[in-house]
Formats: sequence, C-alpha cells, structure tokens
Amino acid sequence: IQAALELGLCDGVTTNPSLLAKEKGTPEAILKGLLKIVPGPVNCECVSLDAAGIVAEGKTFATWGKNVVVKVAMNHEGLKAVNALHRLGIPTNVTLIFSASQAYLASKAGASYVSPFIGRLDDISQDGMQLIRDLAVMFRNYPALKTEILTASVRNPNHMVQAMLAGSHIATAPAKVLLDM
Repeated sequence: IQAALELGLCDGVTTNPSLLAKEKGTPEAILKGLLKIVPGPVNCECVSLDAAGIVAEGKTFATWGKNVVVKVAMNHEGLKAVNALHRLGIPTNVTLIFSASQAYLASKAGASYVSPFIGRLDDISQDGMQLIRDLAVMFRNYPALKTEILTASVRNPNHMVQAMLAGSHIATAPAKVLLDM
C-alpha cells in the first residue's frame, strides 16, 4: 500500500478479515493505521452475521476515521444492515456481488458501492466482465441509483483494463497486478 501511495496509484483500500489476519498487529490497529495514511476510502469488513451486529460493527468503524467505508456481505442480513447504516449516513460497500439483481438490491438498500467478483465468476466459466458491463448500463439507465461499481477479485492487468472499459467506476487489485501492469 505504501509503495502504491508513493506512485500515486492508491486512491483507497479494500480489506477483508483473511487479508488482515496475514499481517502483524490486530485488525483494528491495522485499519486505523490505513485510515491515517490512505487519502481515500478504506473498506473495513464486518464479521457479524446478523444485521444488528453488522450495524454495531459499522458504527464502531465509522468512529475510526472520516474515510471509513463499511464492507458488508451480500445477503438478507447484510441488506438490512446496509439500509440502517445508510440512514445513519455511513457509507457501505456490498461485497460478494455475483449478479445484476444482487447489485440492484444492494443499491436500493443504500449501498455506496457494490463489489462484483469478476475473477470468481471467471473461475466458474461465467463472464465476469459482462457483469460489469451490465451494471454500468443499469446504473446509467437509473441515475437515481447513486451506487458506484467497485470491481473486485481482479486477477490480472487485463481485468483492470477491461473493467475500466466496461464502465467500472473503481477497481481494487492486489499489488502484484499493479506491478504487472
């Protein structure tokens, strides 16, 4: 992240519990550190499975910095939590999006961002980039939906380029992909 910041390539950061577990320090300390050095949104993912727990985590994350985005899994409890967090003015990113219908529901619930997992779709012989194209059309056709597309599960430089050409607002990629570019 520091290297990407120095190159001007880091507009924000997405995290998840498994990535944080590989680093030294507590997840809270790592996230608070990122919030201090990253100028843009820092996605902090909830681990609770029920809406009340997700909302509680999200409220806590929001106290850590003005650039917190609460990352919530796409499911019924997650959508309830996104709606509640939206009403509180806390930005959210609904992750694990695999279809346009899921992205639509997340947007209607108040998600600031949706994260379609293109690499995982490609892994199961689906066209991940077609989902990005579909979402770009959907959000263009319905400007009242203010959600941005944050392409995730990017596996290679071609994914990055194709996501941008398809209309993704944002893409998150591991350092290796940025270096390979």
